[in-house]
Amino acid sequence: MKVLHVITGLGIGGAEQQLRLLLSRLPTDSAVVTLTNPGAVARGIVADGFPVTDLGIRGNRDIGALPRLTGLIKDGRYDLVHTHLYRACVYGRLAARLAGVRTVVATEHSLGATQIEGRSLTVGARALYLGSERLGTETVAVSTTVANRLRRWGVRRDRIHVVPNGIDVPRFSFDETARHKARAELGLPADAFVVGGIGRLSEGKRFDTLVRAVAAVPGARLLLVGEGPERDRLLDLAAELGAADRVLLHGACEDPPPNPADGTGPDLPSLLAAMDL
Repeated sequence: MKVLHVITGLGIGGAEQQLRLLLSRLPTDSAVVTLTNPGAVARGIVADGFPVTDLGIRGNRDIGALPRLTGLIKDGRYDLVHTHLYRACVYGRLAARLAGVRTVVATEHSLGATQIEGRSLTVGARALYLGSERLGTETVAVSTTVANRLRRWGVRRDRIHVVPNGIDVPRFSFDETARHKARAELGLPADAFVVGGIGRLSEGKRFDTLVRAVAAVPGARLLLVGEGPERDRLLDLAAELGAADRVLLHGACEDPPPNPADGTGPDLPSLLAAMDL
């Protein structure tokens, strides 16, 4: 079976990493199209052996992207199109139908109560989504929260299937050697209690709550892996609470690193090993 996955972008993020993990587990001939931003996760997917095409969309109203995507689907003679995230679902479902593909699955990784893909959720945005949803076959929600929100929007209950995010457990299993090495490289005491968090540093992730909690526990350390607009505010909050020396913001961590042998720092499994999750 030939499957084309269409996703909004491939920078570092949860939905993007889930797509990469899914590709490695599917017994299909798979390829990926990203509407924009072929970033770090795109490099990881290519390293895994799957082709990635950047559609080069120039904005939410780039209608010219639709015939380009339709042509890619036709030329690839795909049996199934699987879309990920809001904009990719809107473009991908319509393009798949225009290309003659009748099996179209969508995965909704995150739908906020007031935001979608970092933008305010408007009546128009919801109406556009519902219109495109009718062109699909099934919709996968990664949590009951997302599923319930889709139902409230008006998506038929029998079209929604809850499939929680997967975790590559063996890859992130505990490694004592990696733990000591990562802590040494990060400047974390070997005997410290380290609370960890991984994700985009945005308001919706509520990492400020984690900063406050760790600040209230004497001797505890916080290691956050990720980048985002809340970085400076989190650092200011840590300083305000007197915990600036116990809060470490590592920044983004590409997986795999751009140059695995250059010794620039621990990789993601090692960072996880450094934490007392």
